[in-house]
Amino acid sequence: MGLERVVSVARILGVDKPASRVITVGGTNGKGSTVAHLDAILRAAGASTGMFTSPHFIRYNERIRVGGVEVEDAELISAFERIEAARRETLTFFEYNALAALLIFADRHVDVAILEVGLGGRLDAVNLVDADVSIVCSIGFDHRDYLGDSLEQIGAEKAGIFRSGRPAVLSTPDVPETVYSTIQRLGARAVVAERDFSWQVESGEGQSIAGDRVRWSYRGLRSALSNLPASALAGSIQYRNASASLAAIESLDAGYTLDEETVSEALRNVRLAGRFQVVSGPVEWILDIAHNEPAARVFAEHVRERVLPDGGHTFAVVGILADKDAREIAAALEPLVDHWILCSLPGPRGSSASDLAQRLRLQPDDVTLATSVEEGCEVARAAAVPGDRVIVFGSVYTVGPALQWLRVY
Repeated sequence: MGLERVVSVARILGVDKPASRVITVGGTNGKGSTVAHLDAILRAAGASTGMFTSPHFIRYNERIRVGGVEVEDAELISAFERIEAARRETLTFFEYNALAALLIFADRHVDVAILEVGLGGRLDAVNLVDADVSIVCSIGFDHRDYLGDSLEQIGAEKAGIFRSGRPAVLSTPDVPETVYSTIQRLGARAVVAERDFSWQVESGEGQSIAGDRVRWSYRGLRSALSNLPASALAGSIQYRNASASLAAIESLDAGYTLDEETVSEALRNVRLAGRFQVVSGPVEWILDIAHNEPAARVFAEHVRERVLPDGGHTFAVVGILADKDAREIAAALEPLVDHWILCSLPGPRGSSASDLAQRLRLQPDDVTLATSVEEGCEVARAAAVPGDRVIVFGSVYTVGPALQWLRVY
């Protein structure tokens, strides 16, 4: 890991200092939802946006969007050809990704580029750019081989996206002290949730779905908004993610209007696949990547908010990569699950269903093994009856095939 290779190519291509405003989003969990809210609110306010995210579920094109629309193959190929011509050393997969996004955003002259950190922060490829505003959503254990074995080490790495004199937005004040000390050392300007901006759910508190009866308010650096609808992204965590996005846009100080009509439109229209995505029906399906322990805990909290009818059962379709702490991920959901359907995942980091069963140490009678995610979904569909629900989680390699099998993506 390091920035030397990617910075060298970025300078040759002229994208190391973008003309557009840049918001960089890091943290352990919550990045995708925060990026989605930023994009929706900025576009509702009249800005043209470029959005760089990872990973993708089905198509690589999902990673780079302009105005909310995936870029076409030809535009990607052209960007990769220019990167190939400019490079002098081997680049990583993610370095190609980041450079392609920056090139396309420059070519399209977007007003605001929204960059999601892939891994860590300080040495992540998107950190080649000095962001105008940076957000850290949360700090939890993940990628310990790269980031360290303590939350203090992980926090310091993730806080490395902040810049001197520029806003450093924290979606939660509950972060390791190293995050605050890094902000101070870098000379960034802390903008902290529950101190510098806040939110209040005024009705329907505890509900995890969007609806006309749910209203909430936001108090920020300059804006005071009330009578806002719940985000179209399900889960109570979205009040926090949406508020951090609003605080970041206020901190950007670019003159975008954040009135109740604009923000309400954005909240109703925001979309993000595979993050507490609810597919309604006689049997409700809920899909969430939830690939580490902190994300699994949040997922469990949101599942718990959606009360089942009396007698309803929860089936879990689960696939977890071999290098993840599967036992801790599953433990967060275990009190909610009546039957586990464990799926084999392919690839060098994949895990067979039988290996996963050994890692989870569940009661054999509570487990069914499936050779693929698609087979696991078939098993769940055959077992569930109206009033039951199916939760799908553990990896992007689990949720992606499930979304395709459900024909909703």
